[in-house]
Amino acid sequence: MTLAERLPGAQEAPGEPARAVRTYLDHLGVERGLAANTLTSYRRDLRRYVAWLAQRGVHHLADVREDTVTDFLVALREGDTDHPPLSAGSAGRTVVAVRGLHRFAVREGLCPNDPSAAVRPPAPARRLPKALPLAEVERILEAAGAPGTALALRDRALLEVLYGTGARISEAVGLDVDDLDLADPAGDAGGDGGGVLLRGKGGKERLVPVGSFARAALEAYLVRGRGQLARQQPGRGVPAVFLNARGGRLSRQSAWTVLVRAAERAGVRAEVSPHTLRHSFATHLLDGGADVRVVQELLGHASVTTTQVYTLVTVDRLREVYATSHPRALG
Repeated sequence: MTLAERLPGAQEAPGEPARAVRTYLDHLGVERGLAANTLTSYRRDLRRYVAWLAQRGVHHLADVREDTVTDFLVALREGDTDHPPLSAGSAGRTVVAVRGLHRFAVREGLCPNDPSAAVRPPAPARRLPKALPLAEVERILEAAGAPGTALALRDRALLEVLYGTGARISEAVGLDVDDLDLADPAGDAGGDGGGVLLRGKGGKERLVPVGSFARAALEAYLVRGRGQLARQQPGRGVPAVFLNARGGRLSRQSAWTVLVRAAERAGVRAEVSPHTLRHSFATHLLDGGADVRVVQELLGHASVTTTQVYTLVTVDRLREVYATSHPRALG
């Protein structure tokens, strides 16, 4: 017995789109264990697909053809009176949901073939990461530590870690004290001191070196700042490195605010986010001659393809330098 036959809704034909969508979503939630937010997105996208099919008189998945799915993709990109035009990325996400539905329908015997197999989601426009010039990064770091309070020490350490390790904001605020090894590599007999253990996507861990500036900022904060914050919650023993003013773990939103305020004090007008420091970390490494595979490991990217987008930034920089520096670059 198929999954579709085990679920309620017998009054509807098994291949009726609305019933098929319900069956598919139950499969994704129960058997695949998809997250609630992902299921909500799939449900929204597939309801739009079902409504679109109904408007065109398609009442069974077996009646859907390849050009039906293609026309739906075009409609997503163009929009209508009820829906604004979707970007390539958003339209692509919807097409992925539709393709998943049709693959599932074939596997469950709801229809004989998959009309969406040859329909490819539109490729989103490649957006180059926006890296800050080194001088602006340094101004932001300096602006974070100006007042000399416990919070200022924390903020400077946080931003130094973000830029000095390329950590994601969730990885930085997720750091515990036991994840730090602040031994100076130059004075470590084994030569492997000075690192932070970052926990990335999918629970994957990586050990990233800590430079002298980030190490000094962390040591100053741990010695002179963290204890004051930790005393706001006596007896709790919060293991987090970065604490908020009440002694609890610093949130991602608060860490974001730390960076934005430091950028404002530094007079940096570019739009800045924690990911901006991560982009700057990678771009400055590649500009300095680092191998892309090394940068991949430091960033925790599963594929080097993800990291290679940064090489496009450095190529643009090389062209700019060539155009302004070579005596015969311009006619």
